[in-house]
Amino acid sequence: MDTNVFIAAMLSPSGENRDTLRACLEGSAHPLMGTALFHEYEDVMLRPDPMWKSPLRPEERQTLFEAFLSVCEWVKVYFLWRPNLPDEGDNHLLELAIAGGADTIVTNNVRDVRRGELSFPSLQILTPAEFLKIHKNP
Repeated sequence: MDTNVFIAAMLSPSGENRDTLRACLEGSAHPLMGTALFHEYEDVMLRPDPMWKSPLRPEERQTLFEAFLSVCEWVKVYFLWRPNLPDEGDNHLLELAIAGGADTIVTNNVRDVRRGELSFPSLQILTPAEFLKIHKNP
């Protein structure tokens, strides 16, 4: 699950981002976490903008993050597929998915993540809405 999905879930009390996070916390979706993604989550969560829009207090956001981390499978990335994506900052997400054997990356930035130079046909790049549609009706 891309950082933008998690952050959007913290900014809104409902919607597809929140439902995707809920699926992870309830165990019906199995998120991966790696060092680069973890640091990205932490960095964005510490920024005053956009976090001032969150209905959650800082300690509640931290508790939610820790709960999310507790259900993540930690993956070490040993091989880098760079350069691949148009935005260098997105490459770590693809690398984590490949290293962890993921079948899906859930992101609000599908346009950029789908435009890689290398193709991984078994890896789906889905928005939270697309993920939930498939996830609820396999």
